[in-house]
Amino acid sequence: MATTETGAALGRQIVEDAKKYVLYSWSVQDAINPIAVERAEGRYFWDYDGNRYLDFASQLVNVSIGHSHPKVVQAIKDQAEQLATIGPPMATESRSRLGKLLAEITPGDLQMSFFTNGGAEANENAIKLARWYTGRHKIIARYRSYHGATGGAMTLTGDPRRWPAEPGLPGVVRMFDPYTYRCPAGHPDPCPVCTGGPHLEEILQYEGAHTVAAVILETVTGTNGIIVPPDGYLQSIRETCDKHGILLIADEVMAGFGRTGKWFAVDNWNVVPDILTVAKGINSGYVPLGAMVVRKPIADWMRDKYFAGGLTYSGHPLACASGVASIEAFQEEGIVEQAAATGEIFATELAKLAERHPSIGDVRGLGCFWGLELVKDRETREPLVPFNASGEAAKPMAAVMKRALDRGLYLMTHWNVVMCCPPLTITREELDEALAALDDALSVADEFVA
Repeated sequence: MATTETGAALGRQIVEDAKKYVLYSWSVQDAINPIAVERAEGRYFWDYDGNRYLDFASQLVNVSIGHSHPKVVQAIKDQAEQLATIGPPMATESRSRLGKLLAEITPGDLQMSFFTNGGAEANENAIKLARWYTGRHKIIARYRSYHGATGGAMTLTGDPRRWPAEPGLPGVVRMFDPYTYRCPAGHPDPCPVCTGGPHLEEILQYEGAHTVAAVILETVTGTNGIIVPPDGYLQSIRETCDKHGILLIADEVMAGFGRTGKWFAVDNWNVVPDILTVAKGINSGYVPLGAMVVRKPIADWMRDKYFAGGLTYSGHPLACASGVASIEAFQEEGIVEQAAATGEIFATELAKLAERHPSIGDVRGLGCFWGLELVKDRETREPLVPFNASGEAAKPMAAVMKRALDRGLYLMTHWNVVMCCPPLTITREELDEALAALDDALSVADEFVA
């Protein structure tokens, strides 16, 4: 454990080399100043200076089981000793076991899994399969969505992260989101957008339902604000898709595996998608892994068809072994149930923060998946920083993050939303520690309130 002057020097060298030789994602290269992380365990990670940080973001909302979980680490070691790698055409114990486990824990008749290296690749295969299965070409996606950084997934993404990659995949059509705090329809009663079906029906009227293969959506929107749909929304979308023979693809890369207090976010509304895409929490990112899970009718249809998909590392033994161990740990330790209980604490404690901080305009979330939308004025709902802010315009949020980091709390923010997404294994004492640091950091945001 390098916490001496030698360790600190090593940390500085690591950062210097990173800035010189490594290209960082979603970053201005000259502006980035990464933390050199020496180790991580449970809900914490440490830098080379010996500073400890409570990971309130689960890194990229993926380390759901916590850092260095012994069962998952041991499974990777055991698999590496037995069979470190093998090609996708082979059958391996870890891949077969993981496929069976996913069939058991996913809702309804979701039955077969195609394993990928991550969520973006799962979404790529989902839209390819939807087009193949239906014989149609259009895909309806939402504006406040993020589906990945590969070519097709980036086109599906509705937020400004897609701009540098345009023009993208043809045939993608946009729909608005059930964002009740900033509803694009003004949220009348009943609201066509936030109800779901009526808004989708209008789009289909213009696009032609017979041309639409699938609707893809994040069940609970992730980085674009932790937007939880109103009750009835997802059911309405499901009914409209069924009416027109359109597949429903639920992207649960971020919301899946207990994050919302249920195994999958769709379970909160008893909806079964035709295709479920997952990654992140499937094994907490210990080894790159994702999956596309399909319902029985699609699986049966594919059995005598040639599926043109896959990469060299699809269904990698180390990744699948970590996935099996993670799901078993979830079951043995009651982690999904713990996330649900923590969600009740979040609901109470974040509401108290909102009472103390005028910068909090809205509090929303489920389980260990919460967002605080920060504003300059609660009456006008003017965001603390502008939409898609960067540089000088984004400094208020940067100041909030810095104050939190100084207090040993690592946060993820996106535009004007603070994401509260700790590992699902967080204890009450650790949560209290995080909330105290967050309370202090929000005082910085309050300074910008009109």
